[in-house]
Amino acid sequence: MANYTVNPSVLLPFLPKGVEIDTYQGKAYVSLVGFMFKNTRLFNIPIPYLGTFEEINLRFYVKRKEGNEWKRGVVFINETIPYKPVAWMANWLYKEHYISIPTKHKWSFQEKTKDIRYDWKLGNKWNVLTVNAANKKQPMAKGSIEEYIFEHYFGYTKVDDNTTQEYNVAHPRWETNQITDYHIDCDFGAMYGEAFRFLNHQEPANVIMAEGSEVTVDWKRTTI
Repeated sequence: MANYTVNPSVLLPFLPKGVEIDTYQGKAYVSLVGFMFKNTRLFNIPIPYLGTFEEINLRFYVKRKEGNEWKRGVVFINETIPYKPVAWMANWLYKEHYISIPTKHKWSFQEKTKDIRYDWKLGNKWNVLTVNAANKKQPMAKGSIEEYIFEHYFGYTKVDDNTTQEYNVAHPRWETNQITDYHIDCDFGAMYGEAFRFLNHQEPANVIMAEGSEVTVDWKRTTI
């Protein structure tokens, strides 16, 4: 996860009704994320042949107050996967923002380190997100940027200007791996629109990698 500080005004066109931008130490972030879906199930039914695939997404962080509780969640600007049927189903069922283009990944493990790479192709360009990290896992510190990035357990989808859908995402508290090096070659303007082209020339504030786990996304959506 490559995390970039942005002016909150950049995010306002993508902000669903009923939530506000969540910040860390007064700064708003977008994250470029690469990960693997493995053995994906829909309504607890395995997806034959299409259940394991890469996803690369661009997301930002929001919060919503319900009673005395703050719900912290994410909004996806774009979710990129390789399979058109899966993208179509997610967009149709859940009003998400998936696109389908070629993707690939490469994982290489050494004794003490590992290299994790994700590639996705738009037009003639292969975009790249790769990290070298320590194999050893470490817990997230309380109040850290890692905790801020990962500890968001709701998703919010902007259906239209007046309709927002909320859903719950459940997973254990993840452990992270220390990053020793990274490389990013992404045309943010082509992928995510002119509003994000400035990120082509901006280094991330930090890059984080987590081990991941089983994740459950509640199929029920609450309209707010």
